[in-house]
Amino acid sequence: MPTNADYTREYFSIIDDLDGAVEGRRAAFDYMMNSTAIVHHEVVASSFVPRLFNQETYDVMKRTAETCHRILCKVIERYRSDEEYRKVFDFDERLVDLILLPRGYDSVLPFARVDTFLNEDDFRIHFCEFNGDGSAGMNENREITNSIKDSETFRTFAQNHQVLGCSLFEPWVKEFMNIYGTYDHKVDNPRFAICDYLENGVVDEFYQFADLFRQNGVECVVADVRELTFDGAVLRNKDGLEINAIWRRCVTNDVLEFWDESQALIEAVRAEKVALIGSFAGHIVHDKQLFEVLFKPETQAFLTDEEISFVEATVPMTAFLNEDEVNLAQIRANKDEWIIKPTDHYGADNVYAGNALSQEEWEQVIDEFANERAGYPFIVQRFITPFKTDTLPPDYGINEKPDGAVLSDPVPYNNLNGLYLYNGRFQGVFSRLGPHSTICKQNEGMTAATIWVDCSVDPAVALEV
Repeated sequence: MPTNADYTREYFSIIDDLDGAVEGRRAAFDYMMNSTAIVHHEVVASSFVPRLFNQETYDVMKRTAETCHRILCKVIERYRSDEEYRKVFDFDERLVDLILLPRGYDSVLPFARVDTFLNEDDFRIHFCEFNGDGSAGMNENREITNSIKDSETFRTFAQNHQVLGCSLFEPWVKEFMNIYGTYDHKVDNPRFAICDYLENGVVDEFYQFADLFRQNGVECVVADVRELTFDGAVLRNKDGLEINAIWRRCVTNDVLEFWDESQALIEAVRAEKVALIGSFAGHIVHDKQLFEVLFKPETQAFLTDEEISFVEATVPMTAFLNEDEVNLAQIRANKDEWIIKPTDHYGADNVYAGNALSQEEWEQVIDEFANERAGYPFIVQRFITPFKTDTLPPDYGINEKPDGAVLSDPVPYNNLNGLYLYNGRFQGVFSRLGPHSTICKQNEGMTAATIWVDCSVDPAVALEV
């Protein structure tokens, strides 16, 4: 079986045969600049070279994602049903109340993206973080795939292989509708809303999904949580339209920040007048203290032997950055072994990899964030070295350069693979790459299209390209 690296070398060989594929790269760049792949008012950075994955990669990712989902669902359900088990988590009392609100439908964790580091040589895989219903990236993947699929490079590669993309739109719309169909208080001809605090949300993606819901016969609006109103019987958006189900894109720490302005949503869920898909219990997945909790005896008591082995193999050692839980002196002295993160933020906010800092900078981070000195907890986690793959950086300035000045030499970038799960089914990959230890948009990160090559893929997840 060809490796992912073999496919990538073949792709670069085609680029070389096309003298750098400058025409195709310019067309792809222009497509992206006019696309809807916009995050916080900026078009996302992307690569002309897709991530090309073989059958073994698909199998490992599918098995990892779906096993993880089963474990996460067990943890959520045990938390909701067992008051004693709740004590292993350190949550704000308001958050506990949100987690325990009635759900009213079958799915425990409707939508998730689990971010992973996959070693593509030996196929060992480790988790970076778990994300619940606030996860994004589906529209990025779609637009980047569209930007390259008609290029001569991609078409030439596809002549020699079966190529499939990730179907991340229609399947979620249909799954959401199916989940709503199990809601205890469902109504005929419902209206759905995609809700977030819109200055924090990937709004262009929201509108793409809202339009697709309407194409599937269900009215759907995009709404800011703070503009919802509830009269005790009906939840309405700012235009007075009744809302029967919500796709929750707002992360729970934003709900806590805007607590008073979010009461209409909270009280409507409490009164079981709206289906919140997914429930606030998804925060258990989002909070990084879960990495530590998975190793606790209280958790392993309800996991199978196979699931315990899975946790031990895939979850890096994690602990609160507090002197009563870890040896701070050891962490100070061995910075390259560790990464420090807040337990409950998103967007790579205040994430520090020791190998990217000087010793002085590392000690300053510890001094600033250990023992909850920042006013909220941080975790320290064993650093997993990302796998590097050859790629092309974003083609900024390509339209201003003469053909001969456009570089096409491979550049090694670190990889982070976000594995999407729609109601427990592995659906596809959000492929992010970056030149630095922390892979994120703020750190020169970019996104690449995900392409399955010569793979037998579940038809429900495959997209013809």
